[in-house]
Amino acid sequence: MYKGSYVAIVTPFKDDVLDEAGLRKNLHYLLDSGSSGIVACATTGESPCLSDDEFERVVKIAVEVTGGKVPVIAGAGTNSTTKTIKLVRRATACGAHSALVVTPYYNKPTQEGLYQHYKKISDESSIPLIVYNVPSRTGCNILPKTVAWLAHDCKNIVGLKAASGSLDQVSEVQRLCGDTFDILSGDDSLTFPMLAVGAKGVISVIANILPADVAAMCAAFFNRDITKARELHLKLLPVVKALFLETNPIPVKKAMELMGMPAGKPRLPLVEMSKDMTSVLKSALIEYGIEL
Repeated sequence: MYKGSYVAIVTPFKDDVLDEAGLRKNLHYLLDSGSSGIVACATTGESPCLSDDEFERVVKIAVEVTGGKVPVIAGAGTNSTTKTIKLVRRATACGAHSALVVTPYYNKPTQEGLYQHYKKISDESSIPLIVYNVPSRTGCNILPKTVAWLAHDCKNIVGLKAASGSLDQVSEVQRLCGDTFDILSGDDSLTFPMLAVGAKGVISVIANILPADVAAMCAAFFNRDITKARELHLKLLPVVKALFLETNPIPVKKAMELMGMPAGKPRLPLVEMSKDMTSVLKSALIEYGIEL
């Protein structure tokens, strides 16, 4: 169902207000650059700091601009099962194709608790769901056996955004779930090796600024031009590393600002990128060939 480069879009602000015109401009750029889909209101979109009204506006605008040409996946996970179900329903009402549901943060559920959480959400949802595993941010790691358990029991749980940093774990999910279950890289620096073990694509941060190259890397891999895919991966890698010098989405918003793209400042408790790290980021962008 999911293949290629899906962009985890930033939520652009202007004077701390949702920049709807800027959002539309960014979306048109990503579509024109060959992106396979849009992921709205996820970590990169500063989901914890969006109001319910802002969540709905971002998803609705993404659905409107894409016009059904590519899927719009809405970030709808919270650390409350009941709240997550309500948010998935909001996303569905806004026209989202599917929902990205992060593992519950702070609560630290057991694997049984994770299964019951996702099973309940699945039972109450009418759109496809993608499990999002990012233990470095949530303190919670959903294990491959639990993912496979859910994939078997919940027909609308169709994929995993894998950001554990472990290729072993991704490989085990692929082994247990097979090709009918879609694994998407959640870590730009590991997309190419994840493709090699069975991932179908990426939910990407760097694709906000270099969408054509990320899409080209995925396309080259699936066209069996492994040399080209590897070359693009290695070319992108220094910029990827620069985009994670500070907490995402601080650096990518700064990169977009430097490139003249709508982004705005991150919302508190995130702050703008430090001057020292901004200098490193600028150097990586210039070295890549981006004119600032």
